[in-house]
Amino acid sequence: MLETASEGHAHRVETDFWSGVYKGRSIAILNHYGRLHVYLDHILQHNVVFADRPHALAWLIQRVEEAMPLESAGRCN
Repeated sequence: MLETASEGHAHRVETDFWSGVYKGRSIAILNHYGRLHVYLDHILQHNVVFADRPHALAWLIQRVEEAMPLESAGRCN
């Protein structure tokens, strides 16, 4: 966390970032002034913003799960 002082007032600048890989897909969460922005495959998902990390992570995991085809889908026996 970076703290700066300007005009006699202390300002806190939060730029907390977390990233990882889930089932081969890149996922990330950026805390920008208390608003959590999510990235899937390095692409900002601009239509959603979260207030807490567990909800942001759950949303990312759900999107990856929805995009994964079922193992038996599309198979010809």
